[in-house]
Amino acid sequence: MRYLVFVTLLWAVSFNLIGVFLAGRVDSDFAVLTRVLLAGLAFLPFLRWRGVPRPFIVGTVLAGAMQFGITYLLLYRAYGFLSVAEVLLFTIFTPVYITLINDALARRFSPWATASAIAAVLGSLIIRYDNLSGHFLTGFLLLQLANLTFAAGQVGYKHLVARYPSGQPQHRTFGFFFAGALLVALPSYLAFGNPARLPTDATQWGVLVFMGLGASALGFYLWNKGACLVDAGTLGIMNNMHIPAGLLINLLLWHSDANLPRLLAGAAVMLAALMLNLRFGDRDRIPVRA
Repeated sequence: MRYLVFVTLLWAVSFNLIGVFLAGRVDSDFAVLTRVLLAGLAFLPFLRWRGVPRPFIVGTVLAGAMQFGITYLLLYRAYGFLSVAEVLLFTIFTPVYITLINDALARRFSPWATASAIAAVLGSLIIRYDNLSGHFLTGFLLLQLANLTFAAGQVGYKHLVARYPSGQPQHRTFGFFFAGALLVALPSYLAFGNPARLPTDATQWGVLVFMGLGASALGFYLWNKGACLVDAGTLGIMNNMHIPAGLLINLLLWHSDANLPRLLAGAAVMLAALMLNLRFGDRDRIPVRA
């Protein structure tokens, strides 16, 4: 749980940095490719092939392609159609996708996990519901695809670790995750990237380095490690905790307008859902070696 809380705060900061310094300024394909390359290089010295089952390698590559590569290419593009508030609003459905995918893979129905995910969505709606722009359908669809691939990557990796228990620590094999993301990010940049929209100042380059080594390398590793240690309902709820955290950081650092009573009310609903799920939810935690 502590891993998910830490990464929630890390990604809340990252979400604001993208909106303030990168979105609309730096080519989205280049931004994603840079993050993938930096994160992959960070894990390259730890990578081990021997003794790792081939299906585990393939599955980790696919998880990285979905959870990082496809998700972030779609997310960055969605900024071109939606306001930041709308992007936040449309990410609230991720917990529902997580519980549905997890139940489908486990061939069961978990009412507490589903109820917790719906409660997390309601809490997020309390925080972020606002008037929507007239031309948001494209952005909405892009974000739903991003939510779906992000959820599928998390649940897929969680089940992969359970199916192929290994004596190797997770950081020895997590480089395959970023290899999968690279298989998506590199062709996308070569096909659609705009070299005229590369970073133009030290601040933008600094944000990209932070996003690559912090939000991507450390963030995705700890998030997926944490995902293997909690049940699907808790994982779904934590996927929406970046909304109140991100808005609070935006309010404190950039002094943006925010409805504080709605922020507190929505956060309270989400925390209540988390506590109820921790108390009554299914215990499908998967132990992994640190």
